[in-house]
Amino acid sequence: MKTGIKGKMLRLQKILKEMKTVLIAYSGGVDSTLLLKVAKDTLGKKNILAVTADSPIYPKEEIKDAEKRVRIFGLRHLIIKTEELKSSRFLQNSPERCYHCKRGLFAKLTDLARKENLLFVLDGTNSDDYKDFRPGTKAAREFKVRSPLKEAGFTKNEVRILSKKLSLPTWDKPALACLASRIPYGRRITTKNLAKVYQAEKFLRNLGVSQVRVRDHKHIVRIEALQEDIFKILKKSDKIISKFKRLGYNYITVDLEGYRSGSMNEVL
Repeated sequence: MKTGIKGKMLRLQKILKEMKTVLIAYSGGVDSTLLLKVAKDTLGKKNILAVTADSPIYPKEEIKDAEKRVRIFGLRHLIIKTEELKSSRFLQNSPERCYHCKRGLFAKLTDLARKENLLFVLDGTNSDDYKDFRPGTKAAREFKVRSPLKEAGFTKNEVRILSKKLSLPTWDKPALACLASRIPYGRRITTKNLAKVYQAEKFLRNLGVSQVRVRDHKHIVRIEALQEDIFKILKKSDKIISKFKRLGYNYITVDLEGYRSGSMNEVL
């Protein structure tokens, strides 16, 4: 391991030791998996509870993967239903959408941690996450949710490097984001457009396109993929067009800039 990462690992362990007992918001992604692994090794199994949110804004496969990984770690795990789609503020899809989502989630997690006598609620935010527009961090501050990876100074790339060193299968897992992030701000979120995005992205992943976002602009769909996968998409364009037309999209486009996290924020 590089000296920098080793030092950050020591800081991370120190932060966790001082916390003693924790509830970890666990998505099954690369960040929260590393946090869960280090917490298990540092605090022991009985001092940790992993909690995964179940909602139409998350792909079902991710929830199943999270369940499987926690079981392998031998930790306690709860899956809780969240109710973003009952929130009018969330459905309006303003630039503060993520705040309203995280506020509801962190309220539930804080209440659960209190009932379980756990001292801290943690999430997997890393230091790179603060470079983008992240209104959810405001909700984290309000509920005193801690982000140990960020506090220890881990970047996303360092999280991947350390995850590989620790033989975690998530080390090269594509970045995750809720399905609502595929809908442009100002356009109302519905179960229908969430389902369309989910089916479209699942279809592309089954074609071998790993890191992908399907941005739903109502009649127009904009596919973001890694540059090396764009040619793959074009080669299979007939299949993609046929599938996407059946889903209800009139115009199917490929974004030449390729995949980039938070591209919907470019209009802000």
